[in-house]
Amino acid sequence: MADPLIVKICGIKTPAILDAAIEAGADMVGFVHFTRSPRHVSIEDLATLIGEARGRVETCVLLVNPDNSCVAEVAALGPDWIQLHGPESPHRVEAIRAEAGVEIIKAVPIGSAEDVKNIASFVDVADRILLDAKPPKGADRPGGLGETFDWALLEGLDPSIPFLLSGGLTPQTVAEAIRTVRPFGVDVSSGVESAPGVKDKRLIEAFIRNARAAS
Repeated sequence: MADPLIVKICGIKTPAILDAAIEAGADMVGFVHFTRSPRHVSIEDLATLIGEARGRVETCVLLVNPDNSCVAEVAALGPDWIQLHGPESPHRVEAIRAEAGVEIIKAVPIGSAEDVKNIASFVDVADRILLDAKPPKGADRPGGLGETFDWALLEGLDPSIPFLLSGGLTPQTVAEAIRTVRPFGVDVSSGVESAPGVKDKRLIEAFIRNARAAS
């Protein structure tokens, strides 16, 4: 019996959407603390959301190339995970994990076979790996920005490395992604929004339903 699929809904900004994601059966919820993102939440709002989620669902705070004071401030709120979504080196990921005392998800952007080779350098320094689409050149923030990457690239990945799949997933594409790529989890943000940063309860429900059916 394979482990059950992990479904992560990222970029949640309000208690109402947090409740909707939990009720729909999400395993993890993500909050973005990065001012350039339309999904950014302040430290005060993070504290509220993490408090409301505690004991109900695993929480993850997404940071981009954070400095030590930012890491300490977020770690003090007691999230289950910190997700590093910037150009952090393996050494920096290891240092943040040691300093924060919080489990780390490292997002690795995939756009080429070279990027797939790069995944291995993070396996021992992060607790989970998340594979996202490489942002287009000139993008002002990291992440797939709603784009998928060529899943065939992952045929070159060591099959013993488990990963969460992200990047352009939607309620319509998640089942095919799970069947094709066989990730141990899926992560969605813009694919369940009606506008940038605005989550849609029905899209969240459909995404989770379709993901569970495919796994």
